[in-house]
Amino acid sequence: MEPSFAALSAYGWNDRWAALYADAVEQQADSGAATRAARIVRHDGVAVLLTTPTGTESLPVMGKVDPTPVVGDWVVATDQAVAAVLPRASLLRRQDPGREAEQPLVANIDAVFITCGLDRAVKPGRVRRASALAWDAGAVPVVVLTKADLSADPDASAAEVGQDLPGVDVISTSVVTGLGLDALRALARDKTIVLLGESGAGKSSLTNALVGDADAAATGAVRSGDAKGRHTTSSRQLHPLPSGGVLVDTPGLRAIGLWVDEDAIAATVEDVESLAEGCRFSDCTHNGEPGCAVAAAIAAGELPAERLEVWSDLRQEAESAARRADAHAQRIHERRSGRMAREAQRRKNRPPEE
Repeated sequence: MEPSFAALSAYGWNDRWAALYADAVEQQADSGAATRAARIVRHDGVAVLLTTPTGTESLPVMGKVDPTPVVGDWVVATDQAVAAVLPRASLLRRQDPGREAEQPLVANIDAVFITCGLDRAVKPGRVRRASALAWDAGAVPVVVLTKADLSADPDASAAEVGQDLPGVDVISTSVVTGLGLDALRALARDKTIVLLGESGAGKSSLTNALVGDADAAATGAVRSGDAKGRHTTSSRQLHPLPSGGVLVDTPGLRAIGLWVDEDAIAATVEDVESLAEGCRFSDCTHNGEPGCAVAAAIAAGELPAERLEVWSDLRQEAESAARRADAHAQRIHERRSGRMAREAQRRKNRPPEE
């Protein structure tokens, strides 16, 4: 008999996941193993920490499970291992820093809180890339400016970021004064939120404030010389929020490599894309073509030329990553094909057994 799913509701369980779980269990019926639904709250290398209808437990992942589960995934678990991953609603991913491939980060998210500390200069390019990753995941980006109590003019910083990302909410916060925390709680209610930002941006302190537990995530001081912080969070971890919803704290990301499609870029630079709909040619590059609505808007002072540069840079970075990934996949295919051909030749040349 299935245990009650009531305990999972705090982690985002709903009718959609119940239906997907029922389908997955039906596919697992031949194994005869007892199953239960669970959500991954932390990845510990060879094992994952799960929240289940009866509590938390750590289990390994079966080698045949595809895709490889990440934090936020809903899964089918047996007494021995994670047996299947339920179809994802969304996936936050970036380019793997070590190879030409995507790196899945967190699954089934609704919003990405892009966290930037106001004790340092906000990096527009980094914020744009993080916003593109959020749109690519099917999630909503929200820029969270932390440590507002250390800024001489947090409102000016928020306005500057807002101009660079039209249509994206920008919220100044301080865990010291409580500024902005209620607004974040309202945005997170009944949703899965992930904090994304560099080390020292205040993600762990913000996690503790929103979770209501000073020890939910480890915090550390930043260096006074350059405002850089240590990686106090060593793994992605999911926390239920007392106001409803769940929050995923993540280790600081040194690099945010784009691994996104054109729609994510379009959403990130929506003002340019909206103007581009009026261009004479559907494949206009806004680089001297006749009838270019974007160029006309720049000439009329309606669009800053820098916005076109942002659009071009993001598209070039995403297209370059896609080309490198295709070349990498082709090399892997060729190596595998070569090995298979050599093995077939060895078998062909093998003398018959007497």
